[in-house]
Amino acid sequence: MTLTNTFGLTDEQSMLREAVLDTLARALPQEDVLGFDERKEFPEAAYQALAETGFLAIPFAEEYGGAQGSYKDLAVLMETVGYYYTGVAQAIMTTLIYAGGHVARFASEELKHKLIPEIVAGETKLALAMSEPGTGSDLAGITTSAVKTDGGYLINGAKVWITCAHVADYLVVITRTSKGDRRHDGLTTFLIDAKAPGVTISPLNMLGRRTSHANEVVFENVFVPDGYELSEEGKAWPNLMKALGTERLALAAISAGHCFKITEYARDYAKDRIQFGHPISDYQVVQHKLVDMWIKSEVARQSVYRVADLLDGGESAIEETSIAKIVATENNFEVANIGLQILGGAGYSMEYPMQMYFRDSRVGPIGGGTNEIQRNVLAKRMGL
Repeated sequence: MTLTNTFGLTDEQSMLREAVLDTLARALPQEDVLGFDERKEFPEAAYQALAETGFLAIPFAEEYGGAQGSYKDLAVLMETVGYYYTGVAQAIMTTLIYAGGHVARFASEELKHKLIPEIVAGETKLALAMSEPGTGSDLAGITTSAVKTDGGYLINGAKVWITCAHVADYLVVITRTSKGDRRHDGLTTFLIDAKAPGVTISPLNMLGRRTSHANEVVFENVFVPDGYELSEEGKAWPNLMKALGTERLALAAISAGHCFKITEYARDYAKDRIQFGHPISDYQVVQHKLVDMWIKSEVARQSVYRVADLLDGGESAIEETSIAKIVATENNFEVANIGLQILGGAGYSMEYPMQMYFRDSRVGPIGGGTNEIQRNVLAKRMGL
């Protein structure tokens, strides 16, 4: 029962996993993680260490300075970082996949050649601004406006729950440029300088994932020059749909890795905790809880690598990505809940990391398209 099980990985992927763990152990020792959470401090040193060792290059094409890794390579990276610390995983996912995926897929060649090498080097961070105070998961209801003006567009509106916006250099922003016959018509994606005049970013006080926390972003007559569009005007919806598979894969991989971290921590605690003259790991009731945690961890992992294999094979894997997101994130929360029960009072104490694992696990079923939305997707695929 360990993250280092090969699970059909190539030698290179197994080496990638070990190298990521070694890099993070040097840049952010495990004993320091809880302090970062308490201070709500972005894990900059760990982020830069991953950049310096080349791991941020994995999702990008070689022509832009990337490593042109496979979906399975990406799953290995995200699962491993999610195992080590979800705060770092969330930080790199936001730049590389949430927002960086739009740049890599849909930006002009000029922007790709400028930004992707900076992202790979850790010099530029991105955030994806989609959700709004009145829309939540209803992306077709977006009201943030982009109005054509001389040489560009003027952006007005507000976004909320925007992960890592407080450290971003650029924001990938979904706006409405027009109204169409269908609700999802008229959406346009822009790349906006996070420090441009009229952009206000306000950190929010979140329950978990506090080092890569969410923010409110307000746009007041923000000018975006021509050439910074990441979609054809009014036609962003297909682009958003194309990006979802990778996003859900990454979210599921982080949750799978986190399952293993929590399970290993609870196991080690149970072997050391003495009650009635015995380690509590000697008692069958505790053993069964730990086995249940292990099962849920393995099921989460299997769903992740199934999706990665399908995507690498050229499949769209629409159903499988939604299933993986549901299974991995819900298993993550269930594993954390069981682990907290095993630790008892120590699990409920802020002095131990289990409470952080529990808080960090809860966002999974909410973020990246709620699991209720994922079930809606699956219901439609079933013809319901």
